[in-house]
Amino acid sequence: MDTPHDLDENTLADAWAYLKAHTDAGIPLRPNAYRMAFADPEFMARRETRGIRIQLELLKPDVDQQEQGIDNTVVVFGSARFSSPEAARQMLDAARSSGDALALKEAERQLRNAGYYDLARRFGHIVATHSAALPENERLYICTGGGPGIMEAANRGAQEAGAKTIGLNIALPHEQHANPFVTPSLSFKFHYFAVRKMHFMMRAKAMVAFPGGFGTLDELFEVITLVQTKKSDPVPIILFGKDYWKRLINMDVMIEEGAVSESDLELFKFTDDPQEAWDTIQAFYKL
Repeated sequence: MDTPHDLDENTLADAWAYLKAHTDAGIPLRPNAYRMAFADPEFMARRETRGIRIQLELLKPDVDQQEQGIDNTVVVFGSARFSSPEAARQMLDAARSSGDALALKEAERQLRNAGYYDLARRFGHIVATHSAALPENERLYICTGGGPGIMEAANRGAQEAGAKTIGLNIALPHEQHANPFVTPSLSFKFHYFAVRKMHFMMRAKAMVAFPGGFGTLDELFEVITLVQTKKSDPVPIILFGKDYWKRLINMDVMIEEGAVSESDLELFKFTDDPQEAWDTIQAFYKL
């Protein structure tokens, strides 16, 4: 006789087999009152079930990471548009061959910014190498947005050191796939930016922001605000690339105008050196 657990598994299997049969046969799914609610895509996509979708999106990555022993992360933000040095050099060679002045200018910029890719890769490797010597429950794992550019670089460095790496990807109008250096079982895809940002913070023991665009700024200032307002525990916040960040944001203006306190600028630190970034994290936690 089946146990209740077996019956539940059979019910789940039957529900998903029904959906798969429709897909395999090319039969379009239509609203169906008799279909199990959890296996009804039309129902789950309704406006009224948004709260359920948000809850599931919060729960699934949390459960999966708990089961795989991911308790502490170092989150790395940065531009998805920066190429690896290898790709940038290929782009430069192609631009030189084409004689296209605009393509050459872009390729030269890509090669310059590829330096940040290399530094993010080195940082990911340093974190993973040093963490491997720590007790399992104290290890720090590299977590990124899972995409290309700086995110790929940090995941790549950690993976090359033999560590698991986490990617929290986001569904976008222009489809974005997880980079190949994210551990497959730790590669998550989100619909809601807000839930994704919560997951960045839930296990974060440090935040490292490399040069990036609107997304990087959004994520960076959310972290700073949460720490400033004491909604989150203090963590090391490191802005990698002194020249970039100091040209982009004039922090002194906010102090001069009274928008922030001078002590608020102590919430983060600038660096250009992967080892110095890791030393800051080590000193903070006395590792």
